[in-house]
Amino acid sequence: MKTNNLRLTTIALGLLTSFAMSISFSPASAHDMAAMSDSGAPNAMGAHMDMSAHLVMTPTRAATPADIERANYIVDTLRRALQPYRDYRVALARGYQIFLPNIPQEVYHFTDYTAAGQEYQGRFDPARPGSILYTRGTDGNYVLVGAMYSAPPDDTPDQLDQLIPLSVCHWHAHVNICLPQGITLEDLLRGDVGADRADMPGMIPVAANPQAAEINRKAGFLADGRFGFAGKIADAATCQNAGGHFLPMAFGWMVHVYPFNGDDLKVAYGMDVPKSPAH
Repeated sequence: MKTNNLRLTTIALGLLTSFAMSISFSPASAHDMAAMSDSGAPNAMGAHMDMSAHLVMTPTRAATPADIERANYIVDTLRRALQPYRDYRVALARGYQIFLPNIPQEVYHFTDYTAAGQEYQGRFDPARPGSILYTRGTDGNYVLVGAMYSAPPDDTPDQLDQLIPLSVCHWHAHVNICLPQGITLEDLLRGDVGADRADMPGMIPVAANPQAAEINRKAGFLADGRFGFAGKIADAATCQNAGGHFLPMAFGWMVHVYPFNGDDLKVAYGMDVPKSPAH
């Protein structure tokens, strides 16, 4: 167990909205759209998270005055802590790294692996989130929208409730993930989606349409929508038959907080990514 926790510390992220790899390419035909997600983006998770075969969430509890006080304290603390990072270049200069920077996403996770590792070891600091969340403006620059905290994978609901109350937020975890053989979580943290390997499972057959090669070059194993954090495969047997390896749980618990859109806690701790006032 200690080895597993150490590995989680090394790879800790706040991915994929959460972790989510919402990739936007123009599908070449209706046939290819059927192999992709409903949004027309391979393996897209989008800007809204729901319970699914790949995403579990904590149940909602009844709110107490103490919950509301703590929730507001975290929002206020985060607003102050994130001010220097309105310029995303400050985050990069201070050691935050962009998860899959070359893959178009609705939310980009800039992660401080030291801080994220401490969160996965159970050390929670509201003023130092493991990941900072950005959207991308029409000018190509990153726009600050919030942050993500993480917690150990074996934390109980009561333990998560002590960090951020379950009455105001839904902690979530990524489960039942199938990655192709030859691709690890560590590869993803380095931005490697196997795009340079022609035989990588998950790529669209080049004969399928003229744009397949370009989609494969950008998306790698995410291209045909079977693999990854929002892929169609969600069980071990199907994963193995497709040439993959199965992860019952990819990381630990995660929660997004969006502190810049007023004082409504339903927005600050909501499952939708709000537009930053900077837009």
